Amino acid sequence: MVEILKIKRIVQARIPTDAGEFQLCLYANNRDEKEHLALVHGAVDQQNDVPVRIHSECFTGDVLGSRRCDCGEQLQLAMDYIAGQTKGVMVYLRQEGRGIGLLEKLRAYNLQDSGYDTVEANLALGHSEDEREYSMAAAILQDLGVQSVQLMTNNPDKISGLESLGVQVTGRLPLVATVTEENAAYLLTKARRMNHLLDAGLFFQAEPVSTNGHGPR
Repeated sequence: MVEILKIKRIVQARIPTDAGEFQLCLYANNRDEKEHLALVHGAVDQQNDVPVRIHSECFTGDVLGSRRCDCGEQLQLAMDYIAGQTKGVMVYLRQEGRGIGLLEKLRAYNLQDSGYDTVEANLALGHSEDEREYSMAAAILQDLGVQSVQLMTNNPDKISGLESLGVQVTGRLPLVATVTEENAAYLLTKARRMNHLLDAGLFFQAEPVSTNGHGPR
């Protein structure tokens, strides 16, 4: 029997940032030993149509500024947008590498450098293409009293995943990062193979060079 998820807001503190001022809420839970977080701007309790970003941890992108993905830029874009509104929430989930962890993500990077795309690399390591789940995010939004959300995402699976958990999604806010030579193939794979809502016109010569038959399909 799956244990019912329980979360507890342990502490919250004022966090002034370059984007604006937030309250950082730290949550404990009975499912894992990770500290999941919420950056809250303005009053969100009992509010509708709250701009919300559900952001999964990406150490390489968020902290190191890696250009292999769009995560770090999406994080900053979302913080900037939320800080410019009267209210908003950034839920920061500790599920690195689409849920496979940093070690396996780095191994997947090595496979990608040999010609695999991001989906093929995960599958080759024995994982599914995306192992993230959003029950923690739904529980955090409930704890914050958010009634409905305008979800900042390009991923339709994230919308359906949250809706299946009882989160009312009243709209989608695109969150499109800069396409570069380093991340173009990665973003194209997300559009082609993972159905992310990205404009194909953004990509320029995005086909990866592959010598072993691997690459986006």
